[in-house]
Amino acid sequence: MSHANGTAAAARSMVLPLALAQFIASYAATNMNVAITAIADDIGTTVTGIQTTITLFTLTMASLMIVGSKMTGILGRKACFRIGLLVYGAGAVLAAVSQGLGLMIVGYSLLEGIGSALMIPPIYILITVAFDDVTSRAKYFGVVSGAAGLGAAAGPLIGGLITSTISWRASFIAQALVVAWIIFLSRKIVDPQPVERGARPGFDLTGAILSAAGLFFVVFGILLSGTYGWGSAKEDFAIGGTVLIPKGGISPVWPALAVGALILLWFFLHIRSRERAGGEPLMSPGLFRSRTSNLGLVTQNIQWLTMQGSFFVISVFLQQVWGYNAIQTGLMLTPATLGVLAASAAAERFARRHSQQWLIRVGFVFMSTGMVLLLLLARDGGSIIGFVPGLLLMGVGIGTMLTSSVNVVQSAFPEEEQEDISGLSRSVSNLGSSLGVALAGSVIAAVEYPGGRPFATALIILVVITLIGLVAALFLPGQQRQETAREAPSEPPAR
Repeated sequence: MSHANGTAAAARSMVLPLALAQFIASYAATNMNVAITAIADDIGTTVTGIQTTITLFTLTMASLMIVGSKMTGILGRKACFRIGLLVYGAGAVLAAVSQGLGLMIVGYSLLEGIGSALMIPPIYILITVAFDDVTSRAKYFGVVSGAAGLGAAAGPLIGGLITSTISWRASFIAQALVVAWIIFLSRKIVDPQPVERGARPGFDLTGAILSAAGLFFVVFGILLSGTYGWGSAKEDFAIGGTVLIPKGGISPVWPALAVGALILLWFFLHIRSRERAGGEPLMSPGLFRSRTSNLGLVTQNIQWLTMQGSFFVISVFLQQVWGYNAIQTGLMLTPATLGVLAASAAAERFARRHSQQWLIRVGFVFMSTGMVLLLLLARDGGSIIGFVPGLLLMGVGIGTMLTSSVNVVQSAFPEEEQEDISGLSRSVSNLGSSLGVALAGSVIAAVEYPGGRPFATALIILVVITLIGLVAALFLPGQQRQETAREAPSEPPAR
């Protein structure tokens, strides 16, 4: 891979709009939580209605991430990125002027979700193909990862400030203005391999439907756990007034996950059959033949699971036990945000001195150590200072391993497979985020102890999962083997 079009300076100039787009997408996923009541009162709906719009946003984005990634090969990476921004911006404007739940769902849940699925995969593809070596990629993946971490961590704080001082509508207007600025800045983006007329690949419609449906049911099942639990159903599960699963029966989580798994199995069999027949599948099944990528995806999933899960536990603890509001909670998470930014900024320096695999392992160690410190120092009735060491170490760990995992996975494949692996990578990360929040929420609701006991239990479970991620990272192949896999010409799939 080389800088086919433009100089290194031109390549660097395109990182700003990519990082800003990742920031706004991460911000959209977390800022709504602090404005639920305000929005519900203003547009004449219920808190449940707004929570449904948030769930639908997550479902839309996660379900279409692989499809959105494939569109980069059809529309072109830069074009797909800009179209995604336009769709996202239109959704933000509609959400800002909505007077009822219907328009809010169309604007926020559907258009912002579709826009995110179109604009996020090109971010990682463009950085991968624009920079030749792992060290340079680490630097700019660090910028993007820092933007992602900042958007996710600061979303509640920024959203809370805007909602409290102006209006929740101003938050959506601000998103639209930032998107307009990103579109202006994106003029500097140079696609090293633009799609030529007549060279557009075919689109696997069946594969797109199967992948979207499978991911929808998997994420939907995970999200159901917050209401119905993981074991027996906490309440009746009904559709259209008809009770399908009574209270005390099996949780609807498992039927939904089973349906999703069966559809994804069908999807895998479909793309394998289509490739063997000489067609163009939505995603090459050969992606799963790389040990480096497979283990890297496992670490990515666990990273997002533990990050979002732990932030959720801490936020709920501060609000329910300490009585903090959204702004105070966001400020308390500042040490973690600073840790993410510091580690992301040092990504290039780290990559020059250590392998990406080593950095992933160190990141998991920092993350788990930070959570243990929180368990030991952050107690009900304790001091604010008790949160700082743990949150700071968690932030450093997140910033270190998120950047390195993305680098390992994306660099494991040649340029012609970047569309496929980027969509798969983003889908795995989204699944981790959804599972982390759902798992933490269900543990907090299930553990019946006073004070901080439910939160400690949830955090202990997340520590165990983090250690599982560390074990997976220990089996990652060495740097040399990864580089060989990346630089070797791709072989045609077995027929």
